[in-house]
Amino acid sequence: MKAKIHIMLKNGVLDPQGKAVGHALASLGFDGVNEVRQGKYIEIDLAETDRAKAGGVVDRMCKTLLANTVIENYVIEFE
Repeated sequence: MKAKIHIMLKNGVLDPQGKAVGHALASLGFDGVNEVRQGKYIEIDLAETDRAKAGGVVDRMCKTLLANTVIENYVIEFE
């Protein structure tokens, strides 16, 4: 089973990397970009076949290491 994890900064948390990308896009002539937010995408291939158990394990991975839950939100999807 493959877990796909999308991690983004929470609303209201400053995103200097997103700002830099936004400024770079504008300097390259891409008009109409109001805001850019940058995040992380992680795929984990799991041996677990039970979706509920895999969800619990991946959630613990996110809370323990993959995401800083003080400033980041995450969404887990399974394939």
